[in-house]
Amino acid sequence: MPSPLLVTRAGGVATLQFNRPEAMNALDVATAQALLAAVQALVQDGGVRAVLLKGAGRAFMAGGDLATLRADPAQGARDLLGPLNEALLALQQLDAPVIAQVHGAAAGAGLSLALMCDFVLAAEDAKFNLAYINLGTSCDVGASWALPRLVGLRRALEIALLGETLSADEALRAGLVNRVLPAAELPGAAQALAERLAAGPTAAYGHMRRLMRASFDRDLAGQLAAEADAFDACARTRDLREGIEAFFGKRKPGFVGH
Repeated sequence: MPSPLLVTRAGGVATLQFNRPEAMNALDVATAQALLAAVQALVQDGGVRAVLLKGAGRAFMAGGDLATLRADPAQGARDLLGPLNEALLALQQLDAPVIAQVHGAAAGAGLSLALMCDFVLAAEDAKFNLAYINLGTSCDVGASWALPRLVGLRRALEIALLGETLSADEALRAGLVNRVLPAAELPGAAQALAERLAAGPTAAYGHMRRLMRASFDRDLAGQLAAEADAFDACARTRDLREGIEAFFGKRKPGFVGH
């Protein structure tokens, strides 16, 4: 059986490709477990400086695998969400930024997963639907946490409760994606963004992405203190020294990621 998740490395860029094209990459238990194992390996790999998520075949991901849920929905959900939630938490602790390269369908858990990424690049033909309500269930994979933060509560409720499909342009206007590109240009653009980020100050990226997400849960005093701690940590890196020297030397900095 082919692996449900293909993991490759090119320099500092790690690519995780969902590989169940016959099922539009629907998440089954094996895929969830493979994702967790891959993310745990990334956490231990200090050379990873950007992560790219994409799907094989004609879709990014068409949600959770309903065959997994059909016999016993409660047990099936537990089997899926245990490794998925652990993988999501680990992804958020990485210093490396995470990019979703979305083509075709991003529905249910597929959209939820994309919402948790730092960047989403979408093909012009991509379609987005939170979809859970159409099955008579609530959302998971972080959607209720990420969606209101991205689009505001009122719009989040509309997207979640109506279960309507959004085009790529509608998703862009709503703030669900960063950029929409012709399908033929999407892979190159996503790879170029990943390589650009992989050449950046990775430790600083990590502090910044965690500060931004935590800002909704802190008061101003707490956020100012967290910013000061993050700057202090960055002050001890080679990258900040390199950035300062590059500024005075009027040259492009050569960041090493720490």
